[in-house]
Order: sequence, then structure tokens, then C-alpha cells
Amino acid sequence: MIENRKNHWETVYATKQPHEVSWTQPVPKTALQWIDAAQLDKSASIIDVGGGDSRLVDALLTRGYENITVLDISEKALERAQKRLGEAAQKVQWLASDITEFKPQQNYVLWHDRATFHFLTDPTQVNTYQNSVRKAAPSYLILGTFSENGPKKCSGLEIQQYSETQMKQLWEKDFDKISCHTEDHTTPFDTQQNFLFCHFKRKENV
Repeated sequence: MIENRKNHWETVYATKQPHEVSWTQPVPKTALQWIDAAQLDKSASIIDVGGGDSRLVDALLTRGYENITVLDISEKALERAQKRLGEAAQKVQWLASDITEFKPQQNYVLWHDRATFHFLTDPTQVNTYQNSVRKAAPSYLILGTFSENGPKKCSGLEIQQYSETQMKQLWEKDFDKISCHTEDHTTPFDTQQNFLFCHFKRKENV
């Protein structure tokens, strides 16, 4: 199953350019607004789960963050991002791993994930993901998923849609909700996808 997922995403990134995939986002504005609002130290450890060749890492480097990790199941996606960044890529830790197999080896101040979590359609996968977050013990958690009004599939794969209530219930044991909202993402094909973005802060007693 994991091997099938990896093969799927390696094929996607080997055969399609950014303008040919729906998730391309030139500026990850919501994530950046929330990261800026957190006023983190520039040495704060940040992980971008499913970051692939997204532009969040570019923006974080421009802002002066020094401890960034990008994780993705696709080595080709990571290679594409590294090529784009050039020498700046050496400032980033790149991890090729399926998120359900990821075992955090350090704590992260901020855990960001736009559009990986909603591919976990089995409760066991969701539980594994949550356990990884708990082990990483981030102070802040930012998740972007398809909303109840969003697509039911992405890249030919089934996804799990989420409501604000569902998202809050999933994480309320460990995190307090700071903010949740839906927004339309305009794809490179000029279509709209409705996302739910949620920003959480770790409970003080956890």
C-alpha cells in the first residue's frame, strides 16, 4: 500500500510540471500569515509535511528561518525543490518518507501540512499521524485540508473532507484552536477548490 502511494507520487512529479497539478500555490498566504503572527524565533524548528516542491520553504528562507525541514513521500518532488532553491537548499533538511512511516527524531516548534492529512482516509492512518505529531510536540499546528465543499478526490486518489467541528474534535486533546476558516484555492486550470485551514496551539498541560 505504501509502495503504491510512493509510486503514484513519484510518477506525478516525474510527468507533470507545477502548472499541470491542481495544488500549485505561488504564495502560501494563509500559512505565512499565521507563522508571522506566531512571532517565532528565527532558529525555531519548522517542518513542512508533504512540502514537496511547494513555495513555503522559499518564503521561510526569505524570512530568515534557519531550521526548516521539508518532508515528502516523493524524492522527485524534493529534488525539484532543491534544484529551484540552488545553494539555499543546503540550509534545509530534506526527508523522503511516507507520513505514516515518519518517526520524528526531534521536536518541532511548528508543524505545517497543506493537503497531506486529507489523503489519510483510514482511521488507523489518522491515528498514526496524530501520534507522530504528539511525538514531535509542536507548539503550533497548521493544517490545510479539503473542506466539506471541496473535491472528493485529488490526483485520482480518494480524500477525506473535513469540517471545522471535525478538525477541532480530532485535535482537542492536545491543542486549542486558534483559528479555522475556509477559502477557495484557484488552481492553475482556473478552477476552484474549497479548503479548510486550521491553526492550533498546543495546550500548556500537554
